[in-house]
Formats: sequence, structure tokens, C-alpha cells
Amino acid sequence: MTLDLQTVALFVACAAVYLLVLPSQWRQWGLFGLSILTLYGLQPQLAIRFAGFILPTAILCLTTAVWWLTAPPEKTARQLWHENRSTFVALIGLVSLLALTRYLPLAYRPLLNRPPAIGLLGLGFVITTAVFVLFLWMTKDRENGRLWVGFAAITLLFVLLKSTPLATLVATGWRTLTQQDITLASPLDWQWIGFSYIAFRLIHLLRDRQTKQLPDISLREAVTYTIFFPSFIAGPIDRAERFQKDWHQLATLMPLDPARLGRAGQRIAIGLAQKFIIADTLAQGMSLTPILAQQTEHTGWLWLLLYGYGFRLYFDFAGYTNMVIGLGLLFGIELPDNFKQPYLKTDITTFWQSWHITLSNWARSYVFTPLSRSLLRRKPRPSPILIVLYAQLATMILIGLWHGLTVNFLIWGIWHGLALFIHKQWSDRTRKWYRELKARSTPFHLWELLTWFITFHYVILGWVWFLLPDFNTAIQTFSKLVGL
Repeated sequence: MTLDLQTVALFVACAAVYLLVLPSQWRQWGLFGLSILTLYGLQPQLAIRFAGFILPTAILCLTTAVWWLTAPPEKTARQLWHENRSTFVALIGLVSLLALTRYLPLAYRPLLNRPPAIGLLGLGFVITTAVFVLFLWMTKDRENGRLWVGFAAITLLFVLLKSTPLATLVATGWRTLTQQDITLASPLDWQWIGFSYIAFRLIHLLRDRQTKQLPDISLREAVTYTIFFPSFIAGPIDRAERFQKDWHQLATLMPLDPARLGRAGQRIAIGLAQKFIIADTLAQGMSLTPILAQQTEHTGWLWLLLYGYGFRLYFDFAGYTNMVIGLGLLFGIELPDNFKQPYLKTDITTFWQSWHITLSNWARSYVFTPLSRSLLRRKPRPSPILIVLYAQLATMILIGLWHGLTVNFLIWGIWHGLALFIHKQWSDRTRKWYRELKARSTPFHLWELLTWFITFHYVILGWVWFLLPDFNTAIQTFSKLVGL
């Protein structure tokens, strides 16, 4: 996450100009342009020549392609161009202006990464457009096939990005093309900032078009929704139809609405405190790291460090989310909540309904529910218990592997998938007993305390798999946590 104090201050200053200076009818264009500039501006400096400019440009090309694929089938190419030509021109023009900064003196370049020559960029644009047009022509009568190709392309890019061997292989090939030292190739050579969350939004567009739930959205809406500048790095994962509602109300937004500005300021202040005071303080030797996990031998200190990591992770992520929601409110976009006191929940199901809520909802909508329905339609149909087990394991394994294609993230997904399955079976079989227990105040509160203790520590122990880089280090850490 790269939303630092300087970036927050810059976004607040931009919000002041947006609200007080920019004419109301230009607000949609303002968010569109600022999102594109931020996409390039927050891209870290990369070692491979031109990578830091090409990767954001690829995101814009991919977003435009997905938007075209998800356009209503009754609209022709001529209609799409006619309705969105001003956005096409603005998009190409803005990227071209950023590319021209290559020719500025080094001290005046606004981007960390030097763009390629404008001729090379133009050639790449022509080739990309030609390939896409050829693809559209070859699949003109197969709309669903087009959407599946979109899914496959995003999945392939995601696998290349998250797999260390494949990412290194791509970096090696890229260095070969740019005539750089291939022995230095690593996944950091193409650190594609924000792609993981952008991929979720693009899959949402593709899947909702496939199920005919996606509203008709313009190219300007689709690009701004996909790379909305406060949230494209680490969420929350908004939905297009919810974003569209706020988008259409921007022209009538009251610039100095005290209620909205008060909520925005409160969110930003809470987020700043959570991220830069609590989380960053815990990061100063008071939370577990892979090095400390190997060096710490005392069981009690190891537990304290593990607690520290659990709270550091929460306050870092929740703080970032609060800042993002506050900044979104300043610009008239109300992003969804992502955390609701997850560490206070008394079972693993409500924990996942309160931790990274938008990711959980996305996984439920696009993995758990479709997979469950698919299994229900199978002949012979598996038992309901097995359907729940398969769907919950698949959902949580996907969430785990989304963080990285490693054994430990796989185990972390299984860890939570099994817990969700066990809790589901338990709660289904104890509903009557639980209703009777709620009528007895003291036993009920003692039970709630016990289930909170178990849930909290199960989640905290799960962070061992999440944090540590390999299986052996994780097993050694578990051994030390139980005093072996």
C-alpha cells in the first residue's frame, strides 16, 4: 500500500479544487482524468526500461477492451464509437501527453518511470488495436466465447504476476528485449501496482454481462470505476451499479455539504491514526516478521509478536480503507465499508462477514454461489454436505492464492475453508440449543466469551501461514508457540 501522508494531502488539495473551482458539469471528467494521472503517478519506479509506463497503459487498454466486450449486444461498433468518441480522444490524448514528458529535462519529469518514445508507443497502440479488432471479427457471432476469453486473459495475467517462477521468467524475457542484465531478473521488475484489485473489478464486469445483470455504462464510467484513484491499489472492491449511482449524481453534488464533509474528515482522521500511529508503531519491532519468527525462542514473546502482527495487519488495512472511503466522500463517491470490528466476532463466519467485506462478498458472488449451483445441477448430485465443503474450500483457497501462489497461502485458504465448513455444520445442528441458551443470560454470555476466544485465536494462528514465506518456517513457529 502506497497511500502515504503526502499523497493523502495531495488528494485533499485536489478535492478542494474539484469542489470549489471545477464546474459541476466537469466533475465526471475531473474524476476520469485524475484517476488516469494517479494510475501512472503511483506506479513505483521499476528497473526494467519503460515497464513503469507500459504497465499502467496496459491496464487502460485491458479496461477498454473489457468495456467493449461487455457493451450491450444490441449496440453496434459505430454506436459505441459515436457515444464514446470524446472519451476515446481524451484517453489517448492524456496518455500521449504523459508520454511526451519523456522529452522534458529530468528535474521536470512528473513520473518516476521514463516513458518510451512516442513513436514506439503509437506503434504499440496500433498493433494492440489491430489484434483486438481481429479478435472481434473472428468471434463476431460468439458473445459468450468473447467473455470467456476475457476471463482467461485476466486469469493468465494474474497467474504470471503471482507466481514467482513465471514472473521471473517474464522479467528475464523483458530484460532480454531491453538489453538489460538478465541475471538481475525478479518479480519486482514488473510490480504491477493495483492489478489484483483491478482484475476483480474487470471480472465483475465480465461476469455480470454474462448473467445479464450489468447496467449499460459508458467508457468514461467504466475506466473511472475500474481505476478510481483512492481505491485501485487495495480496495474496497466496489460494484459497477453502485458506483454508477454516485457517478450520475456528481453534477448535483453540494460542494460544501457539512454532513458529507464531516463524515469524510472523520474517516480520514481515523484512518490516519490507525495507519500511521498504531500500525506503524507496531511495525517497529512489536509485530511478528519472518526474521523475528526464526530468532525468537521464548514462547510468551512469540505470542506477543503474533498478536502484534494480527493487530498491525488490521490497523494498517482498516486505516487505509478509512482514508480511501473518506477521500471518496470528498469527491462524491461513497465506497463500501471493508471492516466491521472483525476481531470481536464470536464465530469464523461472522469474522469473514466483517473482514475485507468487499472481497468476501465478491468471492461469495463469483465463486461460492456459481460453484454451489453447478454442483447442484450435476448428475449424480453430490450430497449437500459435500457441496458446501467443496464450495467453501474452493472459495477460501482462491482467496488464499490470490495473495500469492505459494504453499503457505494455499494452506491458509484451506485453514479458513475448513473452519467455515465446520462452523456451518455445527450451527445447522445446534439452532434449537442456541435459541434456548440465549434465554439464559449468564450461560449465554459465558458461551459468547468462549467462542470469541476460540475464533480470535484461530484467526491469529492462521496469520502464521499468511505471514511466513515457507512451510518449514511456519511449522517451526507453531512448534515454538506451543512450547516445543
